[in-house]
Amino acid sequence: MSEHLPAAPQLPAERPPAEDLAADAARLTAAVDRLADRFRAMPQSRLLAVVPGHPSRAAAALDLAGRLADRARALEGLPALAVPDCGAFAVGDQLAVTGHDLALAAGTGHPDAPAALAAALAEVERTDRLTA
Repeated sequence: MSEHLPAAPQLPAERPPAEDLAADAARLTAAVDRLADRFRAMPQSRLLAVVPGHPSRAAAALDLAGRLADRARALEGLPALAVPDCGAFAVGDQLAVTGHDLALAAGTGHPDAPAALAAALAEVERTDRLTA
């Protein structure tokens, strides 16, 4: 006599690493776009106001843009370059460009890409809280 065992539960299929990477890149670009839009809409008085660790909100955002650019260039095998200070009103655009560059660079298949995206997202969120 054979016993009928219940079927094993179906586990969700794991996403392929490329899908994970694309999802992480999408989360980063969405967070960067939100923060960049907030900076683009910020009045000069808020952009230039001091925040902990930085002489202004704009300086904190420029610092973040530099870190995002450095991560992107590292994934591309290029040396770091300074992001120029183009003024407080340009920092939103600088954030958007460097964040999107990092998301694109992560798609090159570099083994450090997942860690770079995770660290960048954490930095964007930290800067968002700091400059709120």
